[in-house]
Amino acid sequence: MKLSQHFKNRSPSSIRRAQIKFNQRKDKGSIDVINLAIGNISMPIYPAMRKRLTELGTERFSDGIIKYTPTPGIDEARNAFLNILKAEGLDSTSILSMVTDGGSAAMELMLLGVCGPSSKRPLLILDPTYTNYTEFSKRLSIPTISTTRVIDQNGEFSKINAKEIESLVIKHDPAGILFIPYDNPTGQFLTQDFIVKIAKIAVKHDIWLISDEAYRSLYYKEEILSSIWSLNEETVKGVTGRRISIESASKVWNACGLRIGGLLTDNKEFHEKAISEYTANLCANALGQEIFGAMASEPHNKIQKWEENQREYYRLNLFDLKTEFQKQIPGLIVTQPEAAIYFILDFKNLVEENFHANDFIDYCATVGKVDLNGNLHTLLLAPMSGFYIDEKIGKCQLRVAMVDTPQRMRLAPKILSKLFTDYVNE
Repeated sequence: MKLSQHFKNRSPSSIRRAQIKFNQRKDKGSIDVINLAIGNISMPIYPAMRKRLTELGTERFSDGIIKYTPTPGIDEARNAFLNILKAEGLDSTSILSMVTDGGSAAMELMLLGVCGPSSKRPLLILDPTYTNYTEFSKRLSIPTISTTRVIDQNGEFSKINAKEIESLVIKHDPAGILFIPYDNPTGQFLTQDFIVKIAKIAVKHDIWLISDEAYRSLYYKEEILSSIWSLNEETVKGVTGRRISIESASKVWNACGLRIGGLLTDNKEFHEKAISEYTANLCANALGQEIFGAMASEPHNKIQKWEENQREYYRLNLFDLKTEFQKQIPGLIVTQPEAAIYFILDFKNLVEENFHANDFIDYCATVGKVDLNGNLHTLLLAPMSGFYIDEKIGKCQLRVAMVDTPQRMRLAPKILSKLFTDYVNE
């Protein structure tokens, strides 16, 4: 028997690579590992969801029966996404909501609906982008085109040029434009003014407008959030009926393991056909839906307060962490966190031409260890090469995710400094 060529060519995602390597390590039981590679948030979930969690076995499933749900999700879970939007001051009147197994399933559904398998029309993305978009595009044989952002010596990502985006649209005729306003992996914040410009391009060329809003409300520069759901016919005539957003319970609500995502749209046909496609999956996680469904009836003032607290928590800790990395490793380029829970470390000023972050990450995961006060530590890290279409651009870069407790995250810069010194001196 032979594996398919697709499987033969498959390698782990950049955000899981280090974990797989570490799990094969013989001394892993003696190592305190801090995983900065994946956005696996180590904080309690939203209180109403936590209350639901404790009730599952006694109230909602007391008979021990767990059935499939309707394919688009239970009404309460679908409405939870809409209630959050309302709490954020956004008009959800025309939005159609369905629940998926995490935001990842929503991404794949979006690609199937916008481009389709083996599509001749590409998807236009902002490079670098979240790995699953490029991985799912490869899986479905969907081409991607991009405008590429690069990091300067001050740790600033280059600004996105709307004129360049439109020229790419004219040249390549993409099926849609995808962007992440609270950007993963760059930590950039894309303003509402930018979204308006891109929306006008989408309307002008009659293509889909897709926004990944998993981190909506986590922004640190502006006073107003960015969303395609802030658009209307007055700001962008013709925008109605072409909008799609990817939603998630994982990030702002700290519920990564629930595997609950959302696919929202204001296009009735897209919504109905997405449900038809998802019938092959039967439904999203039933227990996760019940827990997340608690958000459907939460008062808006409580949701707003939670989001404010989340935003302030990340604002303080991300900026402190950035400063500490710069202090511990002089010459290291560290990007400015503007949104989401990430920033980038660029080692290009500190390494030889043959340095590749993948090799350093493998070292940290497989053999690297640092003694701090009698305890052995290592870090799991994500190479930025997996987030770029052209992997060479990110070969000296790592993405850091602010996911562990502040106390443990404060150890990370010192651990990385020692690991890096040991690695380059080997």
